[in-house]
Parts: sequence; C-alpha cells; structure tokens
Amino acid sequence: MPIVITRRISQIFFFALFVWFCVVATVGERFSQLRGWPINWFLQLDPLSGLGLLLATHTIYAGLLWGVVTLGLTLFLGRWFCGWLCPFGAWQQFMGYLGKRGLPASDKIARNRPHPAQRVKYWLLAALLAAAAGDLIQWILSGVPGPSDAPPSGWLAAALQTGLLDPIALMHRTFNLFVIPLAEGRIYPGAMSIGAIFLIFTLLCLWVPRFYCRFVCPLGALLGLLGRWSIWRIGKKENRCADCRLCERDCEGACAPAGTIRVSECVLCMNCLDPCRHDLIGYRTQPSAAGQHASPDWTRRQVMACLATGVVAAPLLRLDGAAAAGWNPEVVRPPGALAEADFLARCLKCGQCMRVCPTQVIRPAGLQSGFEGLWTPMLDFRVGSSGCQHNCVACSHVCPTAALRPLSVDERLGRGAFAQTGPLRLGMAFVDRGRCLPWAMDTPCIVCQENCPVSPKAIFTREVWQPVRDGRHTVRAVAASRVVVAATLIPGRYGTGDYFCRGEDGDPMAIAANDADALIIASGAAEKMPAVGGTLEILIRLQQPYVDPARCIGCGVCEHECPVQGRRAIRVTAENESRQRNHKLILF
Repeated sequence: MPIVITRRISQIFFFALFVWFCVVATVGERFSQLRGWPINWFLQLDPLSGLGLLLATHTIYAGLLWGVVTLGLTLFLGRWFCGWLCPFGAWQQFMGYLGKRGLPASDKIARNRPHPAQRVKYWLLAALLAAAAGDLIQWILSGVPGPSDAPPSGWLAAALQTGLLDPIALMHRTFNLFVIPLAEGRIYPGAMSIGAIFLIFTLLCLWVPRFYCRFVCPLGALLGLLGRWSIWRIGKKENRCADCRLCERDCEGACAPAGTIRVSECVLCMNCLDPCRHDLIGYRTQPSAAGQHASPDWTRRQVMACLATGVVAAPLLRLDGAAAAGWNPEVVRPPGALAEADFLARCLKCGQCMRVCPTQVIRPAGLQSGFEGLWTPMLDFRVGSSGCQHNCVACSHVCPTAALRPLSVDERLGRGAFAQTGPLRLGMAFVDRGRCLPWAMDTPCIVCQENCPVSPKAIFTREVWQPVRDGRHTVRAVAASRVVVAATLIPGRYGTGDYFCRGEDGDPMAIAANDADALIIASGAAEKMPAVGGTLEILIRLQQPYVDPARCIGCGVCEHECPVQGRRAIRVTAENESRQRNHKLILF
C-alpha cells in the first residue's frame, strides 16, 4: 500500500475518533455516552498543553504525560503528529485539497512555496510560553538562591493562554460548543465567535493549503523545533534535480523539498515521494543531500522581542483586577474550580466541562473576567434545562488539567467526611426586590422557594398582607357567605386563593370566588362579616422570598425557574463561594 494512502487512512481514522470522543462526552452509560471513553486523549497527547501547564503552575497533571510520547516520537520520526494524527491538520489538508482542485500544476506549486510569514507561528509559540512562565522568569531574575523556595510575589504573573491557539483545544472548543450543539438545534451564548474563527481558518485553506498549520499553529512550531533533530526525515538522496518541482505540487508544509528543505516545516505528508520521476526524494535517516534549513528563519532580536511580549502580556491582562480586587461577581465558576488565579493558570478553554454538563448550564465566558478568562467556563443559569444540579460532579471529572478539581458527591453535598466543611458553595442567590413579583408588583409567586433543592431550603418566605389597588369598597348587602359591594368587579379575579377581605375591625377572610358585584367568602373563613354600609378592604396575601446565606449553595435553580423574563428577579453571583475565602459573606 502506498504510504500516502496509509497516511490518509490514519488521518480519517483519528479525525473520526476525535469526533466520536466529542459526541460521547455526555453523561450516561450507553455505548454512545460517557462510559469510560478516553475523551481527553487528544488533549493529553498534545505536548503544548502539558508544557504550558508546567510553566504556569510548576506542576503537571498526570494525564498530560502522554505528551512525552508525542515528543519522543517527534524526535524519532519528525512531525508525525501534524501530518498523521492532528484532527485540525486533517481538516485543513482536506479543505486545501478542495481549494486547489482543478488548478494547473504551476499554480499548485506557487501556493506551496515557502513564505516568510511561516515564522509567525514560532513568534506566537515564544510569546505564549513566556506568558505562561511569567512568575518563573521573575523568580529566576530575582536571584532566589534555590529551587525549593517559592517564586516571589511581584508584578509578573503566569498567564496560560496556549489554549487560545492550540489546535487540539481549538478543535475541542469548536466541536463541543459550536458544531455539535448546532447539529442538535441549539447554540451556546458566545459560541458564535468560536465558530467564526474556525470558519475563517477553514476558508483561508481554500486560498493557502494548511493556512493555520503554516502560519499560526504554536503546536506545529513546537514540534517543528524538535523535528530539526529527528532521526528520520524527508530529503534528497543525491544533490541533483531536473527542477520540475512536481514534488512541491502537493507539499502540505511548504518546506521546499526540491531544494534546500526546511526540516522544521515538513509535516510528513509524503506527497513529495511518488511525483519524483527520478526517485531522488525519500524518507531516510541521512540528511538531505541538497542541504536543509535546520531551524526557523528568525533572529535573536525577534526571539527576545517575542519573549518580552509574552512576559509583559501576563500582567497587562490582569490590570483590570479580574482575578484580584476588581473581580466580577457575575462570573460563577463550575463546581470544583480552583481559586481564580490558579484556575486561569490551568484552564485550556477546551470546552470539555461545557459539553459534559447534563443541564447545559456551563457556557464560554466572554470578557466578563478580562481577556485572560476568554472562553473559560462560567455558569449561566438562564440557559440550559435547569440550574447546576447539586448532586452532579461530571464537569470536575472530565477537566484534563484539574482546573476543575475532581469532586465526590459527598464533598459536593457536604456529607460524611465533609460534614464539617459543609456543602460546596458556587455562590449565593440575591433577591432583586425591584423586580421580584411579590416584592415589587403585589403578585403572588413562590417559584424560587418551591424549586430550591437544598434541604432545609435556603430560600424561605415571610407572609405579608397587602391591600390591592382600588380595593376598598362599601358593603351593600350581606347574605350568608355572599358580600355584595358597591363596585363593578372582574368575575373570577379574586378566586385564586391568594385574596382575602376584611371589614374595618375584622380579621382577613379568604375569598373563594367573586362575580361582577359580590365576593364569596370561603367556608369557615367568615369569622366576622362586615356590616352593611361599612367598608370592605380586599387584601392579597404575599409570600416574599428571603435567602439564607448559611444554606444557599448557589446552584442557580431558583434563577433558572424565576418567571421574570430577561434579567431575573433572583440571581446568583460568586459572593460566598467556597473556592475563594475572601469572597465569604458569613463568619461561620
């Protein structure tokens, strides 16, 4: 079997496997649900994820050690990951194939010539890794005597932003938040920008094959730097050539195999092997006889500028104080989220937690927590099918970097060994008395109290009696339980069970029904009927909600079920959350 066919089979298989892992990332035990599938495997194979996390946190999550396998095979085979396994690379290659179908060979060769802009991805890689290593760089520059000492606090900070451009995180984000939800007939708030970015890079491939891989991909840059030392590589057997350049007609990496090959750019597509009529190009352990560029074309000044940009970018991203004193209480993180600074230093923005959420209440953040928090998970209790179910810990177990640390149901509910610390709190609900129906509009409603899942309930009510507007009437006649008034009433308006009436000195009596000019008093409620000629006042019984901060866990069920549309009358914010001690509202 030709090696190009083998490569295509590999690409199709791994792309299909990637899509399958995205599809099965739903809670359940069926074959097509989350029942042990390694849905994070592609992220774990991605060495850029592990390296960025290592620089930002000085630790590495065990699952990401798979990236060492990728690095090892790259040193042996070259950029095999880009050309044989990466799902975004396969997609880019397919779209590039569609874009150049029907073109003459000369146009295809022109599209595959090396371009100076290919060094941009190396600049991006240097900046992203420098941003992740901000506090580590400060530690080194400060002259701390030993690695056992903790990095000092200062103006530099670690900002893990590799997930913005990492192709594996980008593909997960696109499929989890845009492609699959769109196929299901829904869309996450804020996901249009994610879909637009994917679509832009897809369309650019119709113009330049593998546009993202050639000019943007920081993972490709990392593997390209390692690929310069690979044992096996594409190259010429002899330093002669007919200069037909047919080997460059379908070159996916724009690595110029006809001349001095750019080893760092070769993605092992193998498209140059068969077109060579003189069998001069092969995949061998010897360097190319025509010479090779072993490193990207960048200067020391460019390297230093990129590193300085990344180091300075991290503190600039936090000037708004989104992770410190200027934090936004509207950003409520999912269960198990670390303290905000630690959370941002680990989150890859992959969308795995959003995809697995059974109530679909986790959404990608916009700029609510600053640019550093773009596309990180936050809870939006207006979307989805309910709030955050207080016995669900699915999102914390699929996070590939432990930005959401794995929780047990007992810890979430504060049971067993966690009884002393109590249940995990995501935040706290606040009643907006200017929008709440019982508080602002004299309209009975206890939806939030009825739906509160906490036991004992975190939302309780206090009963008040409120006179209705234009509700004072003169009594014209009294017969048994029927009170005729000197007014025209809307039939059936006061028969809901929430309305009462009382005379000048009487107690409230429940109204069972009413017609156009009379009230029917409920049986057993007529303790003291009003006198004829006296005044009768109609009251409405309201149960006004209050929130107990010692019991509210911030699950958001109340906000989701609130009947007030638009801005809900009860809303959950991050105040009193468990993950940040300085956000507590209570002393116990």
